[in-house]
This record gives sequence, structure tokens and C-alpha cells, in this order.
Amino acid sequence: MQPWPVGVPLLVIGGTVALYWYRVLRMARKQRRRTGRAANLVPPEPLGRALRVLWAPAVTCWMAQPVASAFGGGPGWARWPAALRPVVDVGWARWACAAAVVAGYLATRACWARMGASWRMGIDPGERTPLVVGGPFAYVRHPIYALSAGMMAAAAAAVPSPLMLAAAVVHIGLLWWESSREERHLLAAHGPAYADYRRRVGRLVPRSVRGYVPGG
Repeated sequence: MQPWPVGVPLLVIGGTVALYWYRVLRMARKQRRRTGRAANLVPPEPLGRALRVLWAPAVTCWMAQPVASAFGGGPGWARWPAALRPVVDVGWARWACAAAVVAGYLATRACWARMGASWRMGIDPGERTPLVVGGPFAYVRHPIYALSAGMMAAAAAAVPSPLMLAAAVVHIGLLWWESSREERHLLAAHGPAYADYRRRVGRLVPRSVRGYVPGG
């Protein structure tokens, strides 16, 4: 078992990620009560459902691995390599990672609030939601995905085991793929308005500090 002060930031990471996904499920349930559809949590399209099969184990690892590491780490493939121990087995370094995960969660909540009823977890080719380009979306086209990738990277830095690093590669790779698929859907749904937005705003990293102004 990790010494308690060293294990606390790992518990903060695991708990924050679990809270993140609990909020996602709550929002999907709220959408279902309001519209009869759970925000495409299980997408109607076959490829979207197939991606969920890949995503679920990565998300499970993201929540469970930090907690397991706080209490000993499990088998060898779930532990970080001994060569990295002088780097990761440092309280302040783990606390920095924990702070990044908490900050990412809080920023994500602001993005969810900005999206409001337009928030979705997946693609429904037959659905057209309003185009959200204000707030965080004025600087990054997919701020929720960017923050999720950052939270996963911070968790993997705190627990750089082969299992966690594999989960990070899967999660971040699927975020990039899903953002590309969403962009094709949004371009078909919103046409020139989305094309202009995409041209002027970065996908996961801001291109400008000015922010997007439609028609500006």
C-alpha cells in the first residue's frame, strides 16, 4: 500500500474521473426524461456503438487504476516501471497531476453548461442540434474532448503503468477519431456556417486569443 500522503492525490484523480462520468450519466438520464433519448449515450449508428466497446475498458481503467495504485498497484502490468519511480513517486508531482484533473473537470462542467440542451455523447445522423460557437467553443471546436485528453494525460503521468498508458492511447486516439466524425456530421448539418467556424477555430488547441465571432 502507498503511504497515505502519497496515495491521496491518486484517490483524488480516481474520484474526480468517477465523478466526471457520473455527471455524464446523469446528464444523459436527464436528456432521456426530457426528450425520450439519452443524448446518444448509445449511438444509433453501428460505428458509434462499436467505438463504445473500445472506449468502455479505457474509461474503466482511467477510473480504477489510480485508486488501485493508491492501495498497492496490483500485478506488474498495472504498476509503473521501476525506472520511473524517482519521477512519479513524488508527492508534489502527483498533486500537480491531481490538480490538472480537477481543473479539467471543472472546466468541462462550464462547457456542458454552455452546450445546454445541445449536449450529446454521440452522433445521430438524423438529428440537427443548434451550433454552439460561444464561450469555450469560440476558442476550440472540441473543448470537452481537449479537456478529457488533458485529464487522461495527467492521470497517466501520475500512474504511468503499461495498463494506464494503453488506456490513454486508446482514449485520446478515439477522441481524435470521434471529433473527426462529428465534424463531418456538423458540416453536413450546418453547411457554410460550420465550414467558416472550422476554418477559423482550432480543433483541440486554440489558434487565436481573440475568439470566434460569427461573420467577424
